[in-house]
Amino acid sequence: LDLSLSELCPTSWQSFAHRSTLHGLRFIFPYSSSSSHRCTSRRLLWSAALLASLVLLVLESTERLAYFLSYPHVTSVDAVVSGSLVFPAVTVCNLNTYRFTRLTQNDLYHAGELLALLDVHLQIPEPHLAEPHVLAFLTEKSNFTNYRPKPFSMQEFTERVGHDLKEMMLYCRFQGQECSHQDFKTVSFCMVFLL
Repeated sequence: LDLSLSELCPTSWQSFAHRSTLHGLRFIFPYSSSSSHRCTSRRLLWSAALLASLVLLVLESTERLAYFLSYPHVTSVDAVVSGSLVFPAVTVCNLNTYRFTRLTQNDLYHAGELLALLDVHLQIPEPHLAEPHVLAFLTEKSNFTNYRPKPFSMQEFTERVGHDLKEMMLYCRFQGQECSHQDFKTVSFCMVFLL
């Protein structure tokens, strides 16, 4: 028997390639040197196939990773026809919670600082920034010389100065029938103060 040194004692790379589960690697790095010289074309084919597979794996992996990092989402909407619907709860959010024109002198005295219309000393903060009609209104209402404050209720203030649905609602129709402000009831007042 004529055995070469590489057949008796394979290199660690040949040993790894022979035991590896990566398909085709053992055909690219065979044990025997005599077979490696005889089957060079076979080794080249296996090398090309393995390289092509690795390139496809890298390309597909980068494409899938890019798709994942784009945070895709699917919105599924099912339309179901219903014979009767419950009248919906409606939330109306208005950024200007209170109507400026409804403010009284007593309102400004008690809630002027809370509304950021007056400062802690009941003076108009930065009057040069106010619009002329707003400044005239505030100047008139914030003159507290000889003024005797009256009791103040925040609930009464909110109901009186807050927006009125009757004035806000332009048109309402539900299931083919017209509706009005009387079909709604106020559950709670949501007061938002921008400081």
